[in-house]
Parts: sequence; structure tokens; C-alpha cells
Amino acid sequence: MNRAVFDTNVIVSGLLSPAGPPGRIVEWLRSGIVQAVLDDRVAAEYTEVLARPRFGLPSGEVDIVLAAIRLGAVRVEVGPQDRAAGLPDPDDAPFLECARAAGVPLVTGNARHFPKSVARAVVVLTPAQFVARLAREASRR
Repeated sequence: MNRAVFDTNVIVSGLLSPAGPPGRIVEWLRSGIVQAVLDDRVAAEYTEVLARPRFGLPSGEVDIVLAAIRLGAVRVEVGPQDRAAGLPDPDDAPFLECARAAGVPLVTGNARHFPKSVARAVVVLTPAQFVARLAREASRR
């Protein structure tokens, strides 16, 4: 499970607090240990949100992280069968749709935004759950 869709809040949290699970995920994205699964909508949201002045993220660091994500990303095409309707926040749909199209987990700090009734077969994980699963898989090798 080295591929997943990462909600923007995971990337922001990882840049703001590098010591926790989101920080580990950002480091793994930078080093290529994990790959982000995305489409143009998700990539555009990463770029827009990470540039917001309220986060105060250093632009050089943001550029490095975005370049690493783009370089290692797995791009997906979302089809009509992957559409996600009924989410509490319709702006979250691209993340769930990419996860559904690729058959990978969705990692988010806001799991309640992706109710099981809408997520269906998509596994929704917190950053801590994703880090723990990856660590378990690595220890079995």
C-alpha cells in the first residue's frame, strides 16, 4: 500500500507539523516511499491551498514538496462510475473519486467528511492509520 490519495489537509498538516504522522507522509512523498494518486483537480487544489498566506508556509518548501508529489504521482482518469455524490462537502469529491478510480485508500484528517455510505468500498484512513499500516507492511518484508 504505497499509493494513496492524500487529502490536502494531510499535506498542510505535514508541512506545519513535521513531527507527526502527516509530517512523515510528506517526507515519504518527498523521498518517493509513497506515491500520491491524483488528477488535475487534486493537483490544482494542492497548489492553491499550499500558497494561502494564512498558513505561512515557505514558498521554497512548498515548491519542493509539490514538485516531488508531481514527479512521483500516479495520475488517474475519473470516469462516470467513479463519481461521488452526497458528501457533506462537495469540494471533497475529487479526492474520493480518485481513490475510487485507482482502488487505493483515501488518507484524510477529516474522515467524517467521507461517510461509509458514500465512500462505499474506498478505505478511508487517518494519517496515523496510514503510517501504522505502512509500518506493518514494511516489517513483514
